[in-house]
Amino acid sequence: MSAAPPPVLDVRSLGAVLHAPDGRRLHVLHEVSLSIAAGECLGVVGESGSGKSVLARTVLGVGPRTTRTEATGQILLNGEDLLAATPARRAELLGTGIAMVHQDPMTSLNPVVRIADQVTESITNRRRLSRRERLRTAAELLAAVDVPDPARRARAHPHELSGGLRQRVGIAAALAGEPALLLADEPTTALDVTVQRTVLDLLDQHRRERGLATLLITHDIGLLYGRARRIAVMYGGRIVETGPTEEVTARPRHPYTAALLRSVPRVTGPLRRTLPAIPGSPPDLGRPIAGCPFAARCDRAGEVCGTTTPPSHDMSSGHTVDCHFPLTAPEDLEPAA
Repeated sequence: MSAAPPPVLDVRSLGAVLHAPDGRRLHVLHEVSLSIAAGECLGVVGESGSGKSVLARTVLGVGPRTTRTEATGQILLNGEDLLAATPARRAELLGTGIAMVHQDPMTSLNPVVRIADQVTESITNRRRLSRRERLRTAAELLAAVDVPDPARRARAHPHELSGGLRQRVGIAAALAGEPALLLADEPTTALDVTVQRTVLDLLDQHRRERGLATLLITHDIGLLYGRARRIAVMYGGRIVETGPTEEVTARPRHPYTAALLRSVPRVTGPLRRTLPAIPGSPPDLGRPIAGCPFAARCDRAGEVCGTTTPPSHDMSSGHTVDCHFPLTAPEDLEPAA
């Protein structure tokens, strides 16, 4: 039997500390490990403040302008450690080896630059294109993501397009450099339900056709059904549970994952007037966390949870959970099924 090909993205024990202007040190990522193969979609899910977007930006090598990011561990892109690469090499890989679709296209698109110039930026950074070539290339890329009348839209400015079309422009710009890895950070934020599905279908289509390794970040675990082969659940800057999508959603082992699933609206079964909410708030990343970051909000927490980092359990093939008291009994699992 031939060995499996190496992953496109292999993150090993990644930690990240943000040095804020006021002198605070924000420990935003702790020992994060994950991998994505070519053509695979890994879904990363968690509440706001769980570290999802910081993970994507650390992989991309782009941090907040007002802070300095100190990263440890390894980020291997096709075997090359991005954290050990020179700034020039990281810049070279942006748009070609790795690209990102942002959650709000109005913040990622320049309002005064025409669509054609923004879509082809990752190409023109490497070689010169005439104005005619830029317009033609941009129109081809826009047509590939189903933008109507692509030649005319290529000459437009972002404010002339709807939110759904602007997000398609963002996808076209990400695909222009033919990257090996695509990071999609909440790509359906502020879009209505039908447009959300269209955008996700486009990402799925190009992932399959181009063999893209895709990291799909969302706070809505329901968006990952049928799209991500595996799920990684983040909380407090850590991955607390990971495994095949069907296994994690049908048999969650971490109390936080079960709570997320209970908060998803159902279209079958008894009507629930209110959705269960997780009590409390995410941890303050400006303070060191001893033990499990979810302990203060968990109804299963014991004394050890507040003092000792949870061990990792292999619950089944490829399904792991970091928890002192993982869910195991049928009565534990049923409410989140």
